[in-house]
Amino acid sequence: MIEIERPIFSLARRREMHHSRLLTNMSLPSPRNVLPLEGQIDLNVSAKVADSLAQLIKEKPARLVVDLSGVNYIDSSGLAVLINGMRDMEDFGGIFILAGVRDEVRPILESARLENFFLIFPSVDEALAAP
Repeated sequence: MIEIERPIFSLARRREMHHSRLLTNMSLPSPRNVLPLEGQIDLNVSAKVADSLAQLIKEKPARLVVDLSGVNYIDSSGLAVLINGMRDMEDFGGIFILAGVRDEVRPILESARLENFFLIFPSVDEALAAP
């Protein structure tokens, strides 16, 4: 498991550090081609997510599932990483799937009008079982 920690400084102080973490559990090559993510995907960690996706995509899997069941927030930079990942997969005919989108994240996809842009399944198992 790769753990990325980044400090978030409060406006009130900038004296206490709170840590937001993004965890990626990745073993390349993934036999199931699943990238599980946890935490917040924002500007501070989106480059790491992009790198992880690029490593999986360079293997040209027929299907790549990004497991968002552990993600509680994603900003525009994180959305851009997912969009680019999907485009990279489509370039060689692969299928890019989001799985386990939580209730906290779904409105973010909807506000960006991306809920119909991505192929989304309720769980990783359902994404992997789909034709």
